Amino acid sequence: MRVIAGSARRIQLKTLDGMDTRPTTDRIKETLFNMLAPYLYDSMFLDLFAGSGGIGIEALSRGAMEAVFVEKNPKAMQCIKENLEHTHLQRRGMTMSMDVLTALYKLEGEKQFDYIFMDPPYGQDLEKKVLSYLSESDLLSSDGIIIVEAAKDTSFDYVKELGFCVIKTKDYKTNKHVFLEPAGRKGIC
Repeated sequence: MRVIAGSARRIQLKTLDGMDTRPTTDRIKETLFNMLAPYLYDSMFLDLFAGSGGIGIEALSRGAMEAVFVEKNPKAMQCIKENLEHTHLQRRGMTMSMDVLTALYKLEGEKQFDYIFMDPPYGQDLEKKVLSYLSESDLLSSDGIIIVEAAKDTSFDYVKELGFCVIKTKDYKTNKHVFLEPAGRKGIC
């Protein structure tokens, strides 16, 4: 796994051995960031279930002002810290080694994010729990977007009830990215 573009372009990132994390492939990461690239500069980026930190580091490399990495696995968090140091992006990266919902609670009132990315373990409805929290939160900026990486068969039919609209879905072989924004923005949904 490597940084695709920006200030840390081509730098190899460390990942955890085994099945504890599921790093987003370079190809999928490149597709995602090609969609986000024009809007990343000076943005605030939140990387939930961050694994080895590849998504947040890519955002920083491409000009995000700050990225917050939330990961409760201590080995994965150590990997994130090493990757931030290796890419020389540690000054713009904040790490939180704890459960995602606890981290969201602690960030409340402290920061607002233009992008909230999450790649939770599949099949545990964790994305629904996080979206439920975010529906009552001020963590997403007024123009912010939530991006969920999920198994291809994951249903998001409940998001309208939480006050979100699916604005785009990008399908891959076994997974997908779902882009959400608050309902009512720009007259959508």
